[in-house]
Amino acid sequence: MADDKASQDAVRIERSFDAPVDLIWQMWTDPEHFAAWYGPDGATIPVARMDVRVGGTRLVCMEMQTPNGPMQMWFTGEYREVVENERLVYTESMSDENGNVMTPSDMNMPEDHPTTTEVRVELEDVGGRTKMVMTHAGIPADSPGAAGWTMALDKLAVRVEAHSNR
Repeated sequence: MADDKASQDAVRIERSFDAPVDLIWQMWTDPEHFAAWYGPDGATIPVARMDVRVGGTRLVCMEMQTPNGPMQMWFTGEYREVVENERLVYTESMSDENGNVMTPSDMNMPEDHPTTTEVRVELEDVGGRTKMVMTHAGIPADSPGAAGWTMALDKLAVRVEAHSNR
């Protein structure tokens, strides 16, 4: 079954930051910080609504400029695990602007793309620095989504450095 294979695919990225765990936590859980770094190069985040508690929902709009004008992609999800400064787990699905989940075929994505994926962020204090492991289950490691995460986490590193130097 395609779903079994898709569920085994995951992007896993480990990064270390010369910053305290609570700053990295804020970058993931504060909508203003999140909107400033999330998405691949060239993307903006005009909407980031985040009710960061177990059962809370999130709605994020990513906007990209294309030759045909701006294109928006909406993502919704639910927080499944929230352990402050340690672990954040949430689901992610493509949606409309009201948070109604769209199927992959609705979005002109391959049929074997999962409707719902899971993002897990694990943080660990290592002598005042932060080790972060981000795993996005359901996204193949060689996919455009994986490349987008790499670009986004590069932007996160720049934002963290700017905030650490204040």
